[in-house]
Amino acid sequence: MMNTMAKVEHTEHHGPAAGLTRWLYTTNHKDIGTLYLWFSFAMFLTGGCMALMIRAELFQPGLQLIQPEFFNQMTTMHGLIMVFGAVMPAFVGLANWMLPMMVGAPDMALPRMNNWSFWILPFAFAMMLSTLFMEGGAPNFGWTFYAPLSTTYAPPSVTYFIFAVHMMGISSIMGAINIIATILNMRAPGMTMMKLPLFVWTWLITAFLLIAVMPVLAGVVTMMLMDIHFGTSFFNAAGGGDPVLFQHVFWFFGHPEVYIMILPAFGIVSEIIPTFARKRLFGYSSMVYATSSIAFLSFIVWSHHMFTVGLPLMGELFFMYATMLIAVPTGVKVFNWVATMFRGSMTFETPMLFAIAFVVLFTIGGFSGLMLAIAPADFQYHDTYFVVAHFHYVLVPGAVFAIMAGVYYWLPKWTGHYYPEAMGKAHFWCSFIGVNLTFFPMHFIGLAGMPRRIPDYALQFADFNMVASIGAFIFGFSQLIFLVLIIKTIRGGSPATSEVWDEPAGLEWTVASPAPYHTFTTPPDVK
Repeated sequence: MMNTMAKVEHTEHHGPAAGLTRWLYTTNHKDIGTLYLWFSFAMFLTGGCMALMIRAELFQPGLQLIQPEFFNQMTTMHGLIMVFGAVMPAFVGLANWMLPMMVGAPDMALPRMNNWSFWILPFAFAMMLSTLFMEGGAPNFGWTFYAPLSTTYAPPSVTYFIFAVHMMGISSIMGAINIIATILNMRAPGMTMMKLPLFVWTWLITAFLLIAVMPVLAGVVTMMLMDIHFGTSFFNAAGGGDPVLFQHVFWFFGHPEVYIMILPAFGIVSEIIPTFARKRLFGYSSMVYATSSIAFLSFIVWSHHMFTVGLPLMGELFFMYATMLIAVPTGVKVFNWVATMFRGSMTFETPMLFAIAFVVLFTIGGFSGLMLAIAPADFQYHDTYFVVAHFHYVLVPGAVFAIMAGVYYWLPKWTGHYYPEAMGKAHFWCSFIGVNLTFFPMHFIGLAGMPRRIPDYALQFADFNMVASIGAFIFGFSQLIFLVLIIKTIRGGSPATSEVWDEPAGLEWTVASPAPYHTFTTPPDVK
């Protein structure tokens, strides 16, 4: 019944506009989701090329290919582009595509603002990338842009970087407002909050986090701007300011930001695992409460990034215990995913492979995070490659694998075609091997004392660095398989049914594949 309704609606309403104007002026949530996803993939490849430049330089000791100054620009731009240009817009793209379909809404609540929040981004990142060609070069002070490196000693291009960050923040806040308004006001009749799919729940919580912390980021870059151009001394000790203040304000944004990049991933994995285990998600309500707990705790742990700045002892103890506490709701989630798979009728299609890899490898990142939470141990680990290994295990096999899992899971619904499964599995295994070859050895060179953000290193770190660089190139080039697979699937393939997978739950599987341009003009009734 639902399928026929969707098809009738599709014929009655106008379709997309022809040509380029469709993409420029569109207010359709599916079009905007597509724009976000392609933009984030372009940024992912751009940031990936920068990562490969870093790894090529570190392939062996000594200065090989690039100057130390340019190396610093690459580490900075790689981090900024991957966080703000690849991971966050990809999650927003998935949200735009799927949230209205999951809650039975005809579109996002604020469609014109939706268009605007996307089109700000290409201009923000064009401005940020243009700094590479400016006199003095691009930002070279690390993605955390600590003052005074980013104020007193920064290249002139830092002003453009500050403007780009403001634009990204505006885009994020508008997107978050839109998501909250859609979920709270446009749910189908009968869809109570505790019937929401977990992807919707995780995004609702993430959107509140974004609204809470993006103004903090805006504040810290504005203080930088004032210090550089208007003679203030927020972060300048000579004028009565404090460089450590920068770190407090930055990490008050930065730590919730880490969860902004992982909570939607939890939601995606919580959709995929029950589908391929052919069971209901174990402990739905505990998952919702665990996600809320993680979001709350993310606001009271920011100084664990700053154990070595000379915090008072009580501060170190508080932030150490608060950080360890986050392991509890995260452990609840991992337990629930494993319990969902336990004795399920599991099959291992590509989305499930990425989801299982996410659970295992994200947990490894969580364990190294617990090690870093121990303040006296962190004195040893701080600013070594152990930290690089930790956060890349959380963000690459964590956030990025979850995004890939989500794309494989929903791609037949978007395009109306099944993707070639053999290619998907090839992409998974190349990515899985590449990621672990790249980041696992970094734990060892970090524990042995190799510092971060340096283009040269001592001879004893050579072998593991060579392995890491080989792994990085395997992972990087395997993304070309992903690109070819997506283009092939868009252009054709075996037609997908409306359900796509074997009895998945959720409203999005009641509409035709490909999803019609306008869905749910008459809201479905959720029983």
